[in-house]
Amino acid sequence: MARFELLVNGTRHTVDVPPDMPLLWVLRDVLGLTGTKFGCGKALCGACTVHLSGTPVRSCVLPVSAVVGQPITTIEGLDPEGNHPLQRAWRELNVPQCGYCQAGQLMTAAALLRQNPNPTDDDIIAAMGGNLCRCGTYHRIRQAIHRAAEIMRQEGTQ
Repeated sequence: MARFELLVNGTRHTVDVPPDMPLLWVLRDVLGLTGTKFGCGKALCGACTVHLSGTPVRSCVLPVSAVVGQPITTIEGLDPEGNHPLQRAWRELNVPQCGYCQAGQLMTAAALLRQNPNPTDDDIIAAMGGNLCRCGTYHRIRQAIHRAAEIMRQEGTQ
């Protein structure tokens, strides 16, 4: 066991966990932030995506010892009220079917829009291609990313 200080969603947390414990399990089991999901455990599906210093990462294979000193944002921190333009677009277009992959989809999409506020379909497909959805809502996900970009332009939040 080792003690680590983490900055998660703007709040400092001290955790006493094994250094090789995946960040996913620290977030879910130690901090109680269960929005980030376990999917494959091999960084292949994207359900566990969080932001580390603003970059999307797969938390299921990332040891907690590797994230110390870097801000971590989970789906709970994207917008605590659920009003991020992506979250609003997701609701407006009724994107989720089962919803299990959606936190990872949203976190990946948020990073895309931060880098590219007006993505093409090809940009979205390239950025989102590593996030799997067993229900096949890819078309609605793509539409919602376009809609969120539109909301951001309208509100001047880019």
